[in-house]
Amino acid sequence: MSDVETFSSVWDAVADTPEQAANLRARAELMRQIAAIIKTADWTQAEAAEHCGVTQPRINDLLRGRVSRFSLDALVNIATALGRRVRLEIEAA
Repeated sequence: MSDVETFSSVWDAVADTPEQAANLRARAELMRQIAAIIKTADWTQAEAAEHCGVTQPRINDLLRGRVSRFSLDALVNIATALGRRVRLEIEAA
């Protein structure tokens, strides 16, 4: 019988290090919030791209949750283009 490894989150399971997991978690949360803004505004992907300062294929990637295609910098830039300010919180693990 083999040992089964368990993880506290999906990000911990797919990342090689706790640092990578934290980065993935932050990017996914920013993507989720940006997607919610786009949905609330009821924009097409083309309209969202114009508001975000990116191309429509980038918006498609964002809305499909393709985390690996976005850096934290890129997501902060998109949020800023939408008139939002990104705040970070650090807490004990």
